[in-house]
Amino acid sequence: MVGFKATDVPPTATVKFLGAGTAACIADLITFPLDTAKVRLQIQGESQGLARTAASAQYRGVLGTILTMVRTEGPRSLYNGLVAGLQRQMSFASVRIGLYDSVKQFYTKGSEHAGIGSRLLAGSTTGALAVAVAQPTDVVKVRFQAQARAGGGRRYQSTVEAYKTIAREEGIRGLWKGTSPNVARNAIVNCTELVTYDLIKDTLLKANLMTDDLPCHFTSAFGAGFCTTVIASPVDVVKTRYMNSALGQYHSAGHCALTMLRKEGPRAFYKGFMPSFLRLGSWNVVMFVTYEQLKRALMAAADLDPAPHSCPVFSFILCPAPTSSHFPHSNSLPSSSPYTSSARRPYPSTSHYASSARRPDPGPCTLSPANS
Repeated sequence: MVGFKATDVPPTATVKFLGAGTAACIADLITFPLDTAKVRLQIQGESQGLARTAASAQYRGVLGTILTMVRTEGPRSLYNGLVAGLQRQMSFASVRIGLYDSVKQFYTKGSEHAGIGSRLLAGSTTGALAVAVAQPTDVVKVRFQAQARAGGGRRYQSTVEAYKTIAREEGIRGLWKGTSPNVARNAIVNCTELVTYDLIKDTLLKANLMTDDLPCHFTSAFGAGFCTTVIASPVDVVKTRYMNSALGQYHSAGHCALTMLRKEGPRAFYKGFMPSFLRLGSWNVVMFVTYEQLKRALMAAADLDPAPHSCPVFSFILCPAPTSSHFPHSNSLPSSSPYTSSARRPYPSTSHYASSARRPDPGPCTLSPANS
């Protein structure tokens, strides 16, 4: 077994929620230059005709784009918009990835056997919900990544200034610019990414080709990244162009797509495909591997620590609040307990731990007698 061993107790919704956001931020830190290169390639040629695009292209290929940016704008330009990117991932990935299993269980009414329809529906739901929450951070991230092109000045000097400037010049609706193509993109991305990862992983495990550890997670994540890039790239290009456009440049996302098709041809919809694939492939690998390990690490810490609930925050993350049915004994919780309310709940006897230093596994969360 490579990495943390899976625990008998499944991770809670809170562990998944926080783990997904943290894992996505780690993945973004590692792959952000590829995402910036993708954005630059996608917006390239938007103000030029098809005939001029090939001759006057500023960026050529992933490596060429990165080297050009470093030479003309400095290495820090590769991380333009990182703050907004991390804000986006913490709010965006937490919802679309962290809540996926919970929503899937809701649609299957708790059944362990989820069909492809339930998985697709869960992916679409969490993807759309995530966009509604995190769209302003995505707009600011794209604007930062696209700015400082050759011959142009910086549109924004800081993340806070960007939020304020967009709201002042374009109204509050400007912060949600491109929501419709972003909802479409993320419904597609979420369904492809999460469902493909889910299906590949299930297939590998059921066929006994791999065990549930790092190589399995790596293979599943890489396959999900490739499938997602192929399917979502056209919508991603339109979303990037529309969100980065000046006020009044395009009437709608559909108008943006038609303008691209007329001026640059159908190949424009796959601009930046290689950086998209490199970014999504590597992002998926880092994110899913980190996510799986974070879930296991948190649950393993709860399982091995004889007094895991001395910290109220830790106890909230690792398990739901106990009810009176969890404790058959008559002692009461101390006033300092995080679970104490006006209705005092019974507290377990110290004899509950007499046979072992480990807390019961699996079973309801219990409190350390050290707090009594």
